[in-house]
Amino acid sequence: MHTDDSTVIGHQETYAMNQTEGRLDRGNGQQIAWIRIEGRGPTVVFLPGYRSDMTGDKATALAALCAARGCAMLRFDYTGHGASDGDFVDGTIGAWAADALAAIDALTQGPLILVGSSMGGWIGLLTALARADRVAAFIGIAAAPDFTQALMWDAMGPSEQATLQRDGVLYVPSQYGEPLPITLKLIEDGARHHVLTGHIALSCPIRLLHGQNDPDVPWQLALKIAEQAASQDTRIILIKDGDHRLSRPQDLDLLCQTVAAFLPQDGT
Repeated sequence: MHTDDSTVIGHQETYAMNQTEGRLDRGNGQQIAWIRIEGRGPTVVFLPGYRSDMTGDKATALAALCAARGCAMLRFDYTGHGASDGDFVDGTIGAWAADALAAIDALTQGPLILVGSSMGGWIGLLTALARADRVAAFIGIAAAPDFTQALMWDAMGPSEQATLQRDGVLYVPSQYGEPLPITLKLIEDGARHHVLTGHIALSCPIRLLHGQNDPDVPWQLALKIAEQAASQDTRIILIKDGDHRLSRPQDLDLLCQTVAAFLPQDGT
């Protein structure tokens, strides 16, 4: 967010006073790392993307917003991500969605605002469906439900599919760093957790932010989510020059404005 120096300092002090962090035992010998800001509800829960973590620009921008507003926030790393235990290649959509539910159930109370980035949008929709009575709003940032089928498996050529079926893992180039490992169990498990099946039974407000220059997740996917969502309070916000990450200052401002609309308006 664009603020003057004195405001930034104030935000940092509030953030430091109200922030706690720890590790949640998943019951299988692994722990997931989490950071929580105490405050008023509803609690903002940030759900990172594939190979992303809770220290990224979008998560920290929302943390500053919540600290400044005196509102509660939870962010965490799925198993195999960031500071959490586990190996990334062992993860699946079902396992990461279970991490999200475990963190929410153990570390939050009351209404929730779920904010999911890319794969986190899929995890967020699964979480919202599982805890529909608690979700006050869902915000997707380049949300990518069902991407293991449409954007991974279907995008592979026959030789790549054969390699994946034979070896159980396929490494593909990534513009974000080291080659991306795609496992057969990720694809197979993803098919069991599809949400774009004709009807998404969510009645809470839904906001979908998507860049029209996104090279990874087509912006038309936001239209599919909106078409299938039961909520009549569903809005798509397209950023014409936006990429997949949507982490530029103007993108972060838009995200914070979108989330702030669902936060208590009194106070700072």
